[in-house]
Amino acid sequence: MKIIFLGTNGWYSTDTGNTTCVLIVSDDYYVILDAGDGLQKLDKYIRSKKPIILFLSHLHLDHIMGLHSLYKFRFKQSLQIYGNVGTKKSLKKLINHPYTASLDELEIDVEIHEMREGKHEMPFPFMCKRLIHADPCLGYRLELDGKSIAFCTDTGVCDNVYTLSENADLLISECAYMPGQIQTGWPHLRPEDAANIAKKSNVKQLILTHFDASIYRKMEHRKTAENHAKKIFQNTIAAYDGLKIKI
Repeated sequence: MKIIFLGTNGWYSTDTGNTTCVLIVSDDYYVILDAGDGLQKLDKYIRSKKPIILFLSHLHLDHIMGLHSLYKFRFKQSLQIYGNVGTKKSLKKLINHPYTASLDELEIDVEIHEMREGKHEMPFPFMCKRLIHADPCLGYRLELDGKSIAFCTDTGVCDNVYTLSENADLLISECAYMPGQIQTGWPHLRPEDAANIAKKSNVKQLILTHFDASIYRKMEHRKTAENHAKKIFQNTIAAYDGLKIKI
């Protein structure tokens, strides 16, 4: 299984990267985690007719703005979007005139599925749980190719992060704040928070992403976060746009 980071910034794009989007290339699926403007790179990696599944954590613009780029794609298969209750109404309003081309005008078929918290078996086994954020936000645990991947972004430390991460092969965690930064405003994580979650949850690997663009202004800042996290959980990587890993 290959995992490609198409966007690793939070809030807005800068020279350090696009906003949040992760592509998982499994044996049977293309799985996308969030649709920041890193999504526009997707057609570089779609090489077959495997189903394309997109999981949205929430509807803040830095996690869905890439949907504006769907008009460029010419995939033969449909795009299946999974999100919180209310996702369908919100997306059909935003991905529409006068903001952009409507979903009905796209060259590809788009189907939107709304979910509640819990375990689901379609299109493959996964779990979603509510995280702590300013607006409703879901974290995910996916079971693919015999591996478990937890994706937790835009959240403070909460019980559901541990539930989703427990014994996972990979935890993809947000890292909006700098080491030691006092948290104000919307809940987010520091590298030490993510590392402690990884350690206590017994995950095999931690990847930090969703770096607040107003705080992580240079790539060296990400390296600082990585080094800080490694003091707690050694197998940590600070993601960057274009990072590819195999698990």
